[in-house]
Amino acid sequence: MGKTIEKICLARGHKVILKVDADSDSAWKQEITKADVAIEFTEPHAAEENMQVCFDAGVPVVTGTTGWYSRFEQVKLACEEAKGGLFYATNFSIGVNLFFQLNRSLARLMATHPDYSARMVETHHTKKKDAPSGTAISLAEGLLAEHPAYNRWIIPELARSGDLEIESIREGDVPGTHEVAYRSEVDEITIKHTAFSRQGFAEGAVVAAEFLHNKKGIYTMSDLINETQSHGI
Repeated sequence: MGKTIEKICLARGHKVILKVDADSDSAWKQEITKADVAIEFTEPHAAEENMQVCFDAGVPVVTGTTGWYSRFEQVKLACEEAKGGLFYATNFSIGVNLFFQLNRSLARLMATHPDYSARMVETHHTKKKDAPSGTAISLAEGLLAEHPAYNRWIIPELARSGDLEIESIREGDVPGTHEVAYRSEVDEITIKHTAFSRQGFAEGAVVAAEFLHNKKGIYTMSDLINETQSHGI
C-alpha cells in the first residue's frame, strides 16, 4: 500500500517528505511536523500511537488501518483535545463505499422476508492481520442497522440463533473480496465486491488526504462522497 500511495501522490503533484516503516527510528516523530497530511497504513497495535504522534505534531492524519476500533473513543478524544484532524475508513475504495450503500438497501428489502438467512464471507491475502476485515465489519454493521432479525455479527464457530456469521478466508495475495448472501430453501441472493488490485484503496486514501488538508475534526468516506456529490463531480 505504501508504495502504491507514494506513486499516486507523486502522479497527482504532491511531494512525499517522509516514509516510515517498522525499522524507522524515532526521528520521524520530529520530521512529521514538516508534513501537511500524514497517511497511516500500518497494523492495529501501532495505529493508535501513530495517530497520537500526528495529533501532537499538529498534522492531520488519514488512517486506513483497521482492527483498532475498540479504542475509537480514546482516539477521538485525543484528536479533539489536540484540535487535530482525522480521516478514518475501513476501506477507501469508491466502489466499496457504493457497495456499503447497496448492502444497506438490500438489507432493508430482505428484512420483510424471514425465509432468507443472511451470511457474509470475506477473503484477503495471507498477510492481513485482522479478521474479520474492517470492511466486513462495516458491511455487517450496515446490515444489522437495517435488518432486525440479527442481533450481532460473529465468527461462525461462536454463532448462535440471531447472529450474523462472518467467515474469513486468508489465501494468496487477494486484495479483498466481500460477499453478502441471503439464502432460503429455494434460492439465494448474493451481492459481491471484488477488488482487482490495491489501486482503488490507495487512490481513495490520497483523495482523502487532499480533502483533509487544513481541516480540523473527524471525517469519514461519507463526508468525502457527500462533498464530491455536492460539487457535481
